[in-house]
Amino acid sequence: MDFKRADFPEGFLFGAATAAYQIEGHQFGGAGPTHWDTFAAGPGNVVRGEDGSLACDHYHRYAEDLDLLKDAGMDAYRFSTSWARVMPDGRTPNPEGLDFYDRLVDAMLERGLKPFQTLYHWELPAALADKGGWMNRDTCNYFGDFTDVITDRIGDRVQAIATINEPWCIAYLSHFLGHHAPGLQDIRAAARAMHHINLAHGIAMTRLRSRGMKNCGIVLNFDHTEPQDSSKEAAGATATWDAIMNRWFIEAVTKGSYPAEAMEGFARHMPDNWEDDMPQISQPIDFLGVNYYTRHKVTADAEAVWPHIASKEGPGDKTQMGWEIYPAGLQSFLTRLSRDYVGDMPIYVTENGMAWDDIVENGAVFDPERTRFISDHMQATLAAIAAGVNVQGFFYWSLLDNYEWAFGYEKRFGMIHVDFETLKRTPKASYHALKAAIAR
Repeated sequence: MDFKRADFPEGFLFGAATAAYQIEGHQFGGAGPTHWDTFAAGPGNVVRGEDGSLACDHYHRYAEDLDLLKDAGMDAYRFSTSWARVMPDGRTPNPEGLDFYDRLVDAMLERGLKPFQTLYHWELPAALADKGGWMNRDTCNYFGDFTDVITDRIGDRVQAIATINEPWCIAYLSHFLGHHAPGLQDIRAAARAMHHINLAHGIAMTRLRSRGMKNCGIVLNFDHTEPQDSSKEAAGATATWDAIMNRWFIEAVTKGSYPAEAMEGFARHMPDNWEDDMPQISQPIDFLGVNYYTRHKVTADAEAVWPHIASKEGPGDKTQMGWEIYPAGLQSFLTRLSRDYVGDMPIYVTENGMAWDDIVENGAVFDPERTRFISDHMQATLAAIAAGVNVQGFFYWSLLDNYEWAFGYEKRFGMIHVDFETLKRTPKASYHALKAAIAR
């Protein structure tokens, strides 16, 4: 890799990220059903109908996985706490679930890893989905209760807490485009989810602050958006898509407002008196987590429903997901977010990675494409730091090959290969290259 630890500022954190439902094995430890379990059971929603019931069995093998992090010289581990494990019905604490996260955090600290917690990474308890899920305002208050319960157990030992992971995916991808649970294609449902997930963040922040918690923020995903051509129509479509994809959540959190281009479609479907929630949504945060993967080229499609957009991947090399590899987009977002929204606030690259069709040969996985991907995005991060952006860490997505949501176990993002039949872990060449690059 074309960088080393010494190229980064003193104290810069290198780590890897995972999410609870994608690795733990949800059949264990008294976890309750989630809306991903029911979504996966629907025809055609998930590749081969696969779910997270076993996943990587991190529930039983977490010590082995944390050893791999430690052995790579990582400084920190970004993990999530499953609401449906901690409170199987969304409201009642589960001692087994709380005990698991107690053990997990202690095991991180024993290995010198800083725990970066995400409260919610998509596993909504099915009992709350039955009541309307993120379309129902009550879910936001229940999320506040979950925040209290898990923070009272592990909050004294975590380094940082992010309230929500990728609210755009939770709300728009899942309620308007229908690609993720609950699989709706309904603008009214989407508008309410787009607001309520922000309110859930605000309520969680209020609960965290009431407990004196520091280093609290949110993790947002961004997609580099450019017009397909120089036409006025393409420029307008790009502005609309940027408002929905990139500006909606960061402007709510930092400015207490929603972009006009997105409100053109959502305004008449928003919850009553939504404006009253904006002060709580926009209370100060301590850091911003940035997830970045790819770039899209956008143009107008007058025949389509609002937002009247057609998009396609950029022309560069693609990952196994079909996503364009475009490191310049990461540098662009880091500088844009610092300039326009958060100033000198600490920013972490909380997810960045690529899926590849990795194969174990002679006991090893050779993945030079991923090594190059990591190196190029680290260089983009360094360029943003050189431009004055306060980037304080980089978490590769993901530590392990895992359950990739609607793609089942088909797409491999991990630095560590997982054989989903035997659960054997095999560090890939990219793991060893990153270990060498960040060696002290």
